[in-house]
Amino acid sequence: MGDIRPQDMGKPSEQLTKVENLMPLPAPYDKPGMEPDFKAIKDSWKESYCTTLDGFVGNEALVRPKTKEEEEDFVQGFLRGLEKLFSDETNRNYLQPFLLSFEYCAKCNTCSEACHVFKASGEQEIYRPIFRSEVFRKIAKKHFNGSGFWSKFNGGDIDINAETVLRLGELAYRCNLCRRCAQTCPLGLDNGLLAREIRKVFSMELGIAPKPLHEKGSMLQLKTGSSTGITKEAFLDMIEFLEEDLYERTGKQYKIPVDKKGADILLTHNAGEYMAWPENPAAFVILFEEAGLDWTLSSDMIGYDNVNYGLFYDDAQARKIGLAQVKAGKDLGVRRIVIGECGHAHKAAMVAIDRAMVGADNIPRESFLPLLRDLVKKGVYKLDPARNDFPVTMHDPCNVARMMGVIQPQRDIIKEVCPQFREMYPHGAKNFCCGGGSGFAIMNSFNFPEFRNKVSSRMKFKQILDAFQGVMEDDTPKYVCAPCSNCKGAIRDILEYYHATAKFNVHYGGLVELIVNAMVKFDRPFLEFLDEEEWIAKHVKK
Repeated sequence: MGDIRPQDMGKPSEQLTKVENLMPLPAPYDKPGMEPDFKAIKDSWKESYCTTLDGFVGNEALVRPKTKEEEEDFVQGFLRGLEKLFSDETNRNYLQPFLLSFEYCAKCNTCSEACHVFKASGEQEIYRPIFRSEVFRKIAKKHFNGSGFWSKFNGGDIDINAETVLRLGELAYRCNLCRRCAQTCPLGLDNGLLAREIRKVFSMELGIAPKPLHEKGSMLQLKTGSSTGITKEAFLDMIEFLEEDLYERTGKQYKIPVDKKGADILLTHNAGEYMAWPENPAAFVILFEEAGLDWTLSSDMIGYDNVNYGLFYDDAQARKIGLAQVKAGKDLGVRRIVIGECGHAHKAAMVAIDRAMVGADNIPRESFLPLLRDLVKKGVYKLDPARNDFPVTMHDPCNVARMMGVIQPQRDIIKEVCPQFREMYPHGAKNFCCGGGSGFAIMNSFNFPEFRNKVSSRMKFKQILDAFQGVMEDDTPKYVCAPCSNCKGAIRDILEYYHATAKFNVHYGGLVELIVNAMVKFDRPFLEFLDEEEWIAKHVKK
């Protein structure tokens, strides 16, 4: 499979590559039978979708054209979109970094050694960051320079046909957009950006994007206010439930502020937290209320959901959602927006959408991490780290650590509340992606979860196993702290897929839950996987 070249993308083949010899996992997953095998591809998938790349279907909206006319329209539509990427008029925000990455790659392959997908796959050629970029370059050069005799000498030696474009459409969704390749590139070039721009062509020109990101993500969010489909009425019901749950958990009545005009802080969460991990927004309530902060949630359309999946595939959707989220804060008259535990929301709100938020549209946006670090360091909360006396490791979300450089605050916090904290290696800005980044965490069509669990999340699972070596097979609970909603989703899935919770007592969750669990004012554990009777006997004074 190492002989595959970019030129092969347009050539007839049942499947360009087959993922088989994966990167080995450390103990106890180095034993036979510890890992499920890949399942066979169904014939019905082959007829309608692009399985000829690697046997996985990530983009269920990428349907095979049925006639020669449809194939021609499909290819020409892609080429029209490609042309727009090179125009300042249609790609103003990304044109400069896009052109630099397109033109100046030295083909040194330094990025390949940094890519978790390439390494975890057993170094499959098509997963090299530059492979995808080189396919794109060859298509562009052939399209712009013509297909005559000299095309093979100027980089245009590739067939531009429906199969080439279909395979490239799938290959754009074998990259987590984690930008680790850009971080390690000697020239600072960004193969992740090129992958994202390819996705953009398919979405903005052809109307093709994975349904969980577009139809059930951005479109649902613009319609109902949330990518989960939670309406304002449902959100308010959830807040009422959260108040009741907090009373049961803590014995204290907390009133959650909603739509409070003129508050200092508008706190936003990934709305998935309310459904999958309500203990996370509940922990924020406790921490903000106990600190006496002047804060509020918003029940306005989009104001209560900081998700912005447009970041991963479509400039227009990213802008619409980003501006609507900021408008919710402006309407309430808050002084700043604080982003909770969602990595891509950090980047979307504070970096990617920044050029659109100017003048009267602007409002300060910041991460929750420095804010909570300062509160913890000032002694606002009375904490007993012994209440978290079990092994804890921490995953650094790419969009928080690598994209924004927020690395130390979470460590200052976790070292105050977790006496058995151990780092993953590498960590901080050099940490590996969870494997769920850029939408993978919610893309569950066909056999794509197998690709995520066995390939894109494999390096993260290895990091978790390495961090817990020496205690992995002990009965003691172990905790993976992941202060990001999508990262939690990916880590949840790998722990379930490999039965790591059932077999080895490995759990996961956010950072704020650990802080609350360490607060001495409560006489019950906040973390539900802990043995309540044993914990109370050990930590609560009678």
